[in-house]
Amino acid sequence: MSTGGIDFIGVGVGALIVDAQGRLFLAQRGPLAKNERGLWEFPGGAVEFGERLADALRREMREEFGIEIEVLELLDVVDHILPEEGQHWVSPTFLCRVVSGEAVIREPGKCSAIGWFKPEEVPAELSVVSRENLGHYLERTGDEKRENQTLRRGDTKNTKKI
Repeated sequence: MSTGGIDFIGVGVGALIVDAQGRLFLAQRGPLAKNERGLWEFPGGAVEFGERLADALRREMREEFGIEIEVLELLDVVDHILPEEGQHWVSPTFLCRVVSGEAVIREPGKCSAIGWFKPEEVPAELSVVSRENLGHYLERTGDEKRENQTLRRGDTKNTKKI
């Protein structure tokens, strides 16, 4: 059986979810994640054959965190190339907001912690694609000074561990 991202280029969609206070939702990749275990990310997942990007994103957020989201607009598309892990993904990330539910970890093997972070408190240990997403988000919001500080430091005080 062929595996997306390994045997051929995979498509993995991501959600940069922003709440009313301007905080960003992040998840820490768990021990059974496909790659970049232990790093924080804007969550998402693989797009299944015949599935639209926004539908895949809504499905992933429902399955993994029990939340319903509204997909607002495309933030960026990033080449997620991990030579040391033999993986290559194309990763469109969308700006989103939660429309119902409170995030909980439903797949503890894939996710070991979740949290809401002010942009300047985002953990420093970000996945490759999430680091690029954060930079693009901060550029878009005009917070370039904060971007430089945020990408150098991290803070995990707003997390939920399992």
